[in-house]
Amino acid sequence: MQPETTDNTLFVQTTLSVLGGKWKLLILWHLKDGGKRYSELNRLIPAISEKMLIQQLQELEKDEIVSRKTLSVMPPKVEYSFTEYGKTLIPIFNLFVSGDKHT
Repeated sequence: MQPETTDNTLFVQTTLSVLGGKWKLLILWHLKDGGKRYSELNRLIPAISEKMLIQQLQELEKDEIVSRKTLSVMPPKVEYSFTEYGKTLIPIFNLFVSGDKHT
C-alpha cells in the first residue's frame, strides 16, 4: 500500500480499530435507544460469552464510546449507555434501519 493511500484512510483504520470485531456494533445497536443493564445485554445477545461481553464493554468504555454506571441498589447493578461522544454514532445506526432506497 502506498503511503498516501494509508494517510487518506487513517480515519477508516482508526474507526475499525475502535468498532471492529464481531460484537461491538451489535452491543452498540442495543444501546442506541437508551442505557441497558449488563444482564439485559447478555440476554439480548445470547451467542456472546460473558467473558467476551465484559471485554467488549471494557474496550468501548476505554475508547469513551460507552459509559458504565453502577446503580446503587441491592444487589448492585451496572448500566451501560452511550457517552456524549458515543452518541455521535447514532445517526449511522439510523441509516442501517432506513437503508439505502436508491438501489
